[in-house]
Amino acid sequence: MSALRAFESAARHLSFTRAAAELHVTQSAVSHSVRDLETHLRTSLFARDGRRLVLTEAGRLYLAFATEALQRLRAGERAVVDPRRNARVLTVSVSPSFAAKWLVPRLGALAAAHPDLDLRISANPEHIDFSDGEIDVAIRHGDGHWPQLHCTRLCEEEMFPVCSAQLSEPPRQPRDLARCVLIHHQSSAAWRRWFEAVGAAPPRGFDRGPVFNEMHLVIDAAVAGQGVALARSALVALDLVAGRVVRPIGRSLPAEFAYWIVCPPGVAAAGKVMRFREWLLAEAARSDLTQRSSGKR
Repeated sequence: MSALRAFESAARHLSFTRAAAELHVTQSAVSHSVRDLETHLRTSLFARDGRRLVLTEAGRLYLAFATEALQRLRAGERAVVDPRRNARVLTVSVSPSFAAKWLVPRLGALAAAHPDLDLRISANPEHIDFSDGEIDVAIRHGDGHWPQLHCTRLCEEEMFPVCSAQLSEPPRQPRDLARCVLIHHQSSAAWRRWFEAVGAAPPRGFDRGPVFNEMHLVIDAAVAGQGVALARSALVALDLVAGRVVRPIGRSLPAEFAYWIVCPPGVAAAGKVMRFREWLLAEAARSDLTQRSSGKR
């Protein structure tokens, strides 16, 4: 087991030094453990590329099995140490924007449907790797290609302009955006793609305007009347239904990525994870139906 942990940590960091720091052992102990594992497997797991440590083909193959085995053992340890708490407490990793605009407003519905679940939310803009076993399930924004994880698509998205319903002169056509302040998420690239998709030339100076690193801040700026935002449908849905923002121009752009429910394969069939996943899928379907029936999409 010590050799397996040493290999998994070294493979994840591609460094014996960082693995040693993580495992609170010496670098030579990590190196010795990996050599013992290589001797047992009769193959090399690491190679040197100049000064860099790299995985061999066998190492890449074995890493997937080693990671899953350690995740299952950590889950088993939690189940044995405190089975009642383990069955009740669910720790979920989400982005700050998904937490603020999608999950938190629906927590009342989750509590009503599953009053026995004790939810722990970790809002993190980065994708966690599940390596420490602290997170049960995560909701990721991406292409769904995480071969070492169990993935279920939660919802696809589209992008479209939104603005406050109180905006004095809302735009009606793409050309009207030339007189508006455009609100950006990280950069002006999404707005440029939207203009191209609707067959309109970006107006001069379209890349000016406030830039936010989180989509929920982009939407909140539009709610506050600061300009026109290019919002993602899943995150702006509740603001649309509540009338805090409107879609002044009906044209949309398919989003590059979707939201996915991901977890280690070893916990995918756990009761609390299955119930949470089913609840998420039902809420996403209900949200989509509400938007369609209200004419918002």
